[in-house]
Amino acid sequence: MTATDREGAPRRRRKRRPLRWLAVLLVLAAVSVPWYHWQCWGLQVTHTQVELPALPEGFDGLRIVQLSDLHGHEYGEGSGELLRLVAEQEPELIVVTGDLIDQKDQLRMVPALARGLAGIAPTYYVTGNHEWALGTAAVKELKGVLDQCGAVPLSNRYEVLERGGSRLVLAGVDDPNGYADQTTPEELSAQIGDAEPGLFTLLLAHRNDHFEQYAQAGYDLVMAGHGHGGIVRLPVVGGLLGTDRRFFPPWTSGSYTLGESAMFVSRGLGNNTTPFKGFRLFNRPELAVVTLTR
Repeated sequence: MTATDREGAPRRRRKRRPLRWLAVLLVLAAVSVPWYHWQCWGLQVTHTQVELPALPEGFDGLRIVQLSDLHGHEYGEGSGELLRLVAEQEPELIVVTGDLIDQKDQLRMVPALARGLAGIAPTYYVTGNHEWALGTAAVKELKGVLDQCGAVPLSNRYEVLERGGSRLVLAGVDDPNGYADQTTPEELSAQIGDAEPGLFTLLLAHRNDHFEQYAQAGYDLVMAGHGHGGIVRLPVVGGLLGTDRRFFPPWTSGSYTLGESAMFVSRGLGNNTTPFKGFRLFNRPELAVVTLTR
């Protein structure tokens, strides 16, 4: 066959294989959808030791479980899955650092969770911005339910804890999204200093992005949430997006120091954030276990 003959020969058409591509897409969907759901709702238990040279000797080794930013989500019926995981950590103290709910009808899930937590270890709660967005009456009702179920709301006040012959101040501040004339973190710190001078102070607060304020007020350790781990977490870089819509926000997950103050930030357990509601990536919901050491 000559070159001319070859040029005039009919070209073979490539066979289209739509079924093959459809099968590939179905396989990708079958893998990616469960994986994405696991990213958003697959609970991860993390263990962190926070070294605090000023920690009273009797509190060395204190194990704390922190829950934050549930946003009304229930892990299991009556929060049973979450409560089981909390109990397995054998905490001596449980802290809930705000945004427990963000809709009024989510109050129904609070009693079972609060009773369950209080039955495991002493449990303390501070408000977040989402609770206050429901209004003062809703916050008052929520605090009442928690109190009746054995969980203690720390509303701009403090308690003195004792362990191993040592004393420590556990303080809590309401979120600044609350009423305008509430006690500020600085004012609460001054009250503690007057009544319990020199005692190590652990502050429960919702907002991770107020670390500078807490440090300047003189708190030794702060436990906070609010940042949702940066929503998307990148290797080395960390959190991608802050709840204030800033890119690469500071203090989104784990422990930090600022001067003589330390802060531990939970990535949270829910994912109702804006502008990307119901979205987390490389940033699974966190049940944080924090052990204090000297």
